[in-house]
Amino acid sequence: QALLVESGGGSVQARGSLRLSCACSGLSPNCMAWFRQAPGQGRDRVAGITLVTGSTYYADSVKGRFTISQDNAKNTVYLEMNSLKPEDTAMYYCAAATTQSALCYTHWVYNQYNYWGQGTQVTVSS
Repeated sequence: QALLVESGGGSVQARGSLRLSCACSGLSPNCMAWFRQAPGQGRDRVAGITLVTGSTYYADSVKGRFTISQDNAKNTVYLEMNSLKPEDTAMYYCAAATTQSALCYTHWVYNQYNYWGQGTQVTVSS
């Protein structure tokens, strides 16, 4: 059974840092990503990674502040978040897809991902 388990969320002041983790089991995805959803908003992409190549991609709003990475030995993907802003406050979701690796970037939208974690809350206060 495929399972994604996120951890690492919490409350932090602006300009602080957090690291989210997503442990994957029962699944061999080609693409993994982080999305976020603020109350009353849609689910927006934050960062993605093509696992076989290590290629990474980011939403403009987080470029230069967030870093997505993988640890193949632990089947875990991370999201390092620095210089956090109040507008980063949201529920963060890890997602995985079995899409062909060559399509990971072009399919980096929420409805192309078939596996989701339960979410972890990130709250940034000013």
